Amino acid sequence: MVLRMCVLLWAREGREEDLRRYEDTVLALLDDHEGTLIQRSRVLRQSPTDPTEIQVIEFAHVAAMDAYMDDPRRTALHDERDAAIADTRILRLDSTD
Repeated sequence: MVLRMCVLLWAREGREEDLRRYEDTVLALLDDHEGTLIQRSRVLRQSPTDPTEIQVIEFAHVAAMDAYMDDPRRTALHDERDAAIADTRILRLDSTD
């Protein structure tokens, strides 16, 4: 069963480019885990509570997503992630198409 999710990311103050670079690196790993980046957009923020970036990602199945999340190349970047990203929200989507 295909798993589609929306990822909302908030950068730490002044770390928007660090968030972008971190995400460039980890999103490049999706192909190795039956994942596809459907959309990636910077948010035109109207409020400080708006996220910095939104992504829509699809995985072939839950095990593929788990393998991506546990990929040692990704987990090795934990410190960089924490320095750049203040908050992350992941919303599972119901495909209506």
